[in-house]
Amino acid sequence: MNRKFARAGAAASVAVLFATLLGAGMSGAVAQDQAEPAALETANESAQQAEAEMEPAVRFVASPMVQDIPADSDEVAPIASSNSASLRELVATVSNESEPTGELRCLAQAVYFESRGEPLSGQLAVARVVINRAESNLFPDDYCSVVTQRAQFSFVRGGRIPDPNAASAAWQRARAIARIAHQELWDSEAGEALYFHATTVRPRWADRMAHVAQIDRHIFYK
Repeated sequence: MNRKFARAGAAASVAVLFATLLGAGMSGAVAQDQAEPAALETANESAQQAEAEMEPAVRFVASPMVQDIPADSDEVAPIASSNSASLRELVATVSNESEPTGELRCLAQAVYFESRGEPLSGQLAVARVVINRAESNLFPDDYCSVVTQRAQFSFVRGGRIPDPNAASAAWQRARAIARIAHQELWDSEAGEALYFHATTVRPRWADRMAHVAQIDRHIFYK
């Protein structure tokens, strides 16, 4: 039993006994002699009953109870297995999936804004970089935080990701690529890359990184 409740039970027993004795004293010496044993027995029974009632409330569990948090069903719903011969065929099988939400939407937005003009392999590589960062100790541990991290993606303004053109074919492809990358349904040339830049620029940090691949207009590093 918890010590706090044990002290409370003992205090309650003393209070009952004191009140009983005080009442008996006011009725005369003879009444006190007759009432005291009964009062003591009643007080002990009351204390035992109080302890019995309190005990379940303070019982400890030997092992912690963990409640599973339900995940967003849209983000974790598996894509039906496919025997697609190419990435394009695989994209076609999932392009009509429901609108992504949460982390998966952030991943799709990164693909859309960074690489919607790239070939599908280039879009998959961008998605792979976001996922690799979320799995790395060097970056935040979820897609949205990776994408909105300060000074990392130029399309992000004030920590906010803009909305894509939801009716465009480019957004349909980006949604499909995000799901494919998230569920690792197709290998990417980007491998374990954590960085990339356009071929039109040459940032200084690139000289310190290991080159992984160049896909169309993006170069990838780790």
